[in-house]
Amino acid sequence: MKCLTNLFIKGAITVVLALCAPNAEAQQVALASEQASITAIDILLEPDSTMLQHCEANNARLLKVYPKGFALDAEHRPHITMLQCFVRTTDLDKLYAAEEKVFADANLEAMKLEAFKYYYAPADARTGVAGICAKPSPEILKLQADVIAAAKPFMQETATIGAFTAPHEDPATDAAIIKYVSTFVPKMTGEHYNPHISTGVAPTEYLDKMITEPFEPFTFSPAGAAVYQLGPYGTAAKKLKEWD
Repeated sequence: MKCLTNLFIKGAITVVLALCAPNAEAQQVALASEQASITAIDILLEPDSTMLQHCEANNARLLKVYPKGFALDAEHRPHITMLQCFVRTTDLDKLYAAEEKVFADANLEAMKLEAFKYYYAPADARTGVAGICAKPSPEILKLQADVIAAAKPFMQETATIGAFTAPHEDPATDAAIIKYVSTFVPKMTGEHYNPHISTGVAPTEYLDKMITEPFEPFTFSPAGAAVYQLGPYGTAAKKLKEWD
């Protein structure tokens, strides 16, 4: 009788644990739902034809030395990032409305920016994402502050790689880009802001030499503003909203 009682108790405990503990499939569904609920975005300025010509020339050069890098196309749009952040997907329309007011008040057509050097940021232990830097003028610093203030009510602290359009081949690079977006404010804003346009990927050994080359400064202007979903290497991969 005692044995039967013990068996009954063990069976009951097993049933309760099975009902209470989520199974692997349920956990995967929950994770997928979490990933879909947050979007990694880039609120940006799109450059004029003058800057585009310089970007395309540098991109072609980088692809020759590192064909595995990205070409500038519809999924890798040249742009000046104002803010990268995570936002709940359901809040995107509210964010668009808030940022539209900011760009409506800004006189983008009259903004003049000076490109003055090459630079790169490490992507992993062997490669870096190269770009062309513009001087952080008072006008673009004020615009960035206004963009951040408008987005702040909707910003999330972090997310998974599912918030981007695609992961990287290396999980370490996934982790690095998530951290970059999570800490964009304050590490890449205000006095730390480096307005630049990414032009491609190459080995750091090559980029170390490139950034020491003479650079002929030139002036360009924004041609518009937009919000993109971020892709691999922080590229502007999927256009979500734009303002001319």
